[in-house]
Amino acid sequence: MKDVQNLKDTRNVDIQKVGINHLDLPLTIQRKNSSNQVVWAEARVTVSLPRDYKGTHMSRFVEVLNEWRDKQLLGIDIKGCLEKIIESLNAQNGEVKFKFKYFIDKKSPVTGNCAPMCYDCSFKGQIYDGEYKFILGVKVPITTLCPCSKEISDNGAHNQRAIVTAKISYDEDEQIWLEDLIEMIEECASCPLYPLLKREDEKYVTEKAWENPKFVEDVLRDVVVKFRTHPLINEFEVECEAYESIHNHSAWAYQKEVL
Repeated sequence: MKDVQNLKDTRNVDIQKVGINHLDLPLTIQRKNSSNQVVWAEARVTVSLPRDYKGTHMSRFVEVLNEWRDKQLLGIDIKGCLEKIIESLNAQNGEVKFKFKYFIDKKSPVTGNCAPMCYDCSFKGQIYDGEYKFILGVKVPITTLCPCSKEISDNGAHNQRAIVTAKISYDEDEQIWLEDLIEMIEECASCPLYPLLKREDEKYVTEKAWENPKFVEDVLRDVVVKFRTHPLINEFEVECEAYESIHNHSAWAYQKEVL
């Protein structure tokens, strides 16, 4: 059968990224406690395409992902998976990204009731010019209480749910667990969120936020300081968005640094 993809192209355009997106598949994640969690993930996998080639071979992306899934290594050996994709497609550069929901059992602060808390997470591996880079991503919901509102009001202060989105990179022979990254970020909030609260817990989180007011700038700076001083992190990107309870807009702050 004629292979149109292997025909020569004459438009003189190198394509930086071409591949597949929004592929749903199960992903095996290593947990900090040495167990595994199988999650639903959405994958995007791309390679570079030289100007001489008309197209890439889309089926090969799925073949390699399926091979690593059968080995239960898809979320564990991302570098090996990406190297195999690049080899299979005769490419110079490549990238794979998995977005998934990760569950951590979390106890309420007073009563100790335990329930699963969900976090949006991502694994991203990329190889450019032979150099591998891994990026760990997470979105952490938190509570913030406005310092200005507390200062000027006789009674009460407005608070809101905020989202801290963080992406960190570290050397491939090191390990930062999702659980530890999430805990680092939650420590920077006015108060963490919990999946299950009884009255005693609700009293605790309300008073904790009151005693610990923070702007988005405060949250962002606290996260930045933690990331800067972490012994393994060599690059990070972080943003905080607070969904204001007294405005029809969000408060937002962002920082990116290479250490």
